[in-house]
Amino acid sequence: MGLLSRASTIFKAKVSKALDAAEDPRETLDYSYEKQLELLQKVKRSLADIVTARKGLEMQAARIQADQQRLEDDAAAAVRQGRDDLATAALQRKAEQASQLADLQKQIDGLKQEEDKIADNERRLSLKIQTFRTQKEVIKAQYSSAEAQVKIGEATTGISEEMTDVGMALDRARDKTERMRARASAIDDLTASGSLTDAVDAAAGTSDLDRQLAAAKQQDQVAADLARLKAQAGGGAGGQ
Repeated sequence: MGLLSRASTIFKAKVSKALDAAEDPRETLDYSYEKQLELLQKVKRSLADIVTARKGLEMQAARIQADQQRLEDDAAAAVRQGRDDLATAALQRKAEQASQLADLQKQIDGLKQEEDKIADNERRLSLKIQTFRTQKEVIKAQYSSAEAQVKIGEATTGISEEMTDVGMALDRARDKTERMRARASAIDDLTASGSLTDAVDAAAGTSDLDRQLAAAKQQDQVAADLARLKAQAGGGAGGQ
């Protein structure tokens, strides 16, 4: 059981670490702020519902009070007419409505107390949300600033993954350039020493002796052509 508990703790720690690495505190703060605004809206709606209910009872109580005044006037008129029976009935009705009015007033008072309580909670929650919003923006700005400083520091020191890749690419390009420059220098040296020409001729199957013999044949051919032209020129002159 102890082994399973330890494995569970390690797993939770790894999950927590992975979530922490993936979590952007700015998004978390914005999400928390939105949730608080949603809660505030629910409180406002509850307050509006209670106010509506209270006002409805107050209107009902006002109608009963107006009816009581009418019954009072009717009872007085009945007394003046000597109709005590009608006056008694009107006053009895008025008394019944007084009991109903008292019940309504209790409900109104209860709703008013609940309304005051919710209104106070709404004010305190609004103040809390305003304070949270200010703190949220400050923390977001601080995080963005710190994040920028980290990226600049990593880029400057070359410890970031991106800059490491750039550095490796630069090293590869530098090595390749040096190899190419070395090869070009070697070719220049071979060309200057004649080794490259010899190598080309050897690849073509031509030796130094072959080149000398070819040059001698060219000279013989040039001399033969010159003698022929002179003979032709001399013969032409004798014919004239």
